[in-house]
This record gives sequence, structure tokens and C-alpha cells, in this order.
Amino acid sequence: MNVLFVGQRENPQCPLGIVVAYNTGYKMADDVGRPGGVQSGRPHLTVSRTLQRSSAATETRPECDMNGSQLTELPDDSEQLRTYVVNLRRAALQADELSAVGTFSDCFLIRFLRARDFDLALSLKLVLNYLHWRRESPEISTCLSPSSVFGLLKTSYHAVLPQRDRAGSRVLIYRIGQWNPKDWSALQVFRVSLMTSEIISRETETQRRGVKAIFDLKGWSLGHALQINPSLARKISSVLSDSFPLKVRGIHLVNEPMFFRPVFAMIRPFLPDKIKQRVHMHGTDFHHTLSDFFLPDILPPEYGGNGSGIEDVCHAWTQELLQSENLLKRIASHPTGDTSTSTGDALISEENETKKLTEGRCLGP
Repeated sequence: MNVLFVGQRENPQCPLGIVVAYNTGYKMADDVGRPGGVQSGRPHLTVSRTLQRSSAATETRPECDMNGSQLTELPDDSEQLRTYVVNLRRAALQADELSAVGTFSDCFLIRFLRARDFDLALSLKLVLNYLHWRRESPEISTCLSPSSVFGLLKTSYHAVLPQRDRAGSRVLIYRIGQWNPKDWSALQVFRVSLMTSEIISRETETQRRGVKAIFDLKGWSLGHALQINPSLARKISSVLSDSFPLKVRGIHLVNEPMFFRPVFAMIRPFLPDKIKQRVHMHGTDFHHTLSDFFLPDILPPEYGGNGSGIEDVCHAWTQELLQSENLLKRIASHPTGDTSTSTGDALISEENETKKLTEGRCLGP
């Protein structure tokens, strides 16, 4: 068993006594029975807080009684967020597997803090999972080029609605029937989702309110099903659950055929309970049931609303993706995906790996 620790319980440099263990295939004694425990055969990151807090850690705690929901409403440059950002940066840079990372920018870290309501332990786990996922899936994470999948995008496969839902969440639509599995692999299709996720995760309001997705499974066929193997299912569920700084507020399936269920059954075990509870199957009666979750004003007519047509919103989002080509390529080629730091700043030389860097700054996109 390989166990790498970020900080130690008695280490005053470790903020709030955060301890991180990287566990390959075995559960730590204090993680037995916890949700999200280690799954056999795949590396897993577990994060826990100790009850003891050093005097140095106490000095860096925020001097306010605001909870996570209140903190997430504050602007990025709020002094009340500063301590959380500094503490998260310090803890992340102490991770053995990130020993070559020089720094993280404030704006990068705030995404992860908002995604976990400023819980430092959970935010740290999310940062490490995100970077681990990027390293383990280079066939997806290093190729984020909208022009490479333009043929798929112009079929009106994917859209982000121009208006948010009543809770302020971004609403994404995926039209599976527009995907021809003879022309496009499941990996290429999944990249489209990652491109959108990288773009909208930079939006402050989306960091606060999260996303909801509508998957239209009309046209789902055996050809689609054969593209989804257990390995890809695991990667998809990883991004949905605990490897990307976005709050998934709801997943809505419409027009789902009976033979889609075996594929969903393959993905479902990898999803945490909170995500499972947010999956809604509407069948072919979705024109009536989607209105229980979304205002008609934001939905296209094809989905029971009176907003812009699906072809128009798909075209508009395709243009948004194409305009973001350079940004997405920089994210894909960057060591950590934090494009607010230069590649040189993000990595440090071997002789300086032990240097503690606790400050970072945004240099622009």
C-alpha cells in the first residue's frame, strides 16, 4: 500500500490540520464505511480533518462566522476568502504527487472552493482528483479542440441554454441522436462535454449555482451502446462526481429507450449517492414533466418551452466553443490546467521542489 501524506497532524504548517492520504486499493482504518470509500483496483484520494488544530493553524482561520453558502456569494477579491485560498494553496503544494508544481493562482483555487462550499478538506480532495484525472486520461484531457469535432457540433448535438434556470444553474442539452457512432468515437463526444465544462467553470455565477443537464436519448442505438465500455463509464462518472470543479445539480434523461438502461447501470455504481438522487428519467412524456424543474421561458419548444429553438441555441454555443479554441488549447497543454499561471510558474525545477510557495496571482486567461 502506498500512502502519501500532505502535512501531518502535528505540523503547524498544515492549515486546519488537513491530512491527505493517497491510497492505492485499500481503505484507511478511519475511512471504513464512509461514502466514497476506496474502490478496488483504482487509486483513490481520501481527505480527513483532524480534531486537533495547531496554534499556527488557528491564526490563519477566517475571523468570521459565515458558512460555505454565504462565503460562495462573496466576490473573488474579498478579503474574507483570502485565508481559504492561501490555506488551500499551501495544502495542495505539500502533496507529494504535486512536488513539481510551483504555484496555483487564486482564481483557479476559488473554483474548487466554491464547488465544495469552502470546505477546505473537500476542496483539497477535489483539486487532487482533478489533477489526477488529467494525468490518467491524457487521451481526453490533452485534446480540447472544438475545431477537431466541428462536424459533430454542427449537427446540433450540444447546447448551453442562454438563460439560467430559476436557481441560477447553467442548463446543458445533449442530443444523443445527432451523434453518429460511425463518424465519432465516444472519446471525441466526451471531449465536447469537457470543453464546455472548462469554459463555464470559469463563470462566477456557475461556480455558485452549478449545472443541470438534459440528455435527449432519442435515436440511441446499439452502435452507441457499444462505444461505452467500463473504462470510459468510470471516467465519465469520475468527472460527474468528484473530479471537476462544478456542482452537478440535476441530470435529466428524456426519450430513454429500454436498451439504454444496461449502459446507465454500468455508470450508476460509480456515482455517489447525491448524484444518483439527482438523476430524473422522464421518458417520452418529458414535455409535461420537464416543466416541474425548468421554467418554460428558458426551454426550447422541442422540450416543452417557449424559448429559442434548439437549432439556434446549438449554433450559438458552437460559435462560443470555436471562439474559445485558443483558451481550450492552452488549458489542455498546461501542466495543471491553471492558465492564469504561466507554464514556467506552474512548474519548479527539481532543486527547488522543497521550496514552499503559498502565494499566487491571476495573470489573466
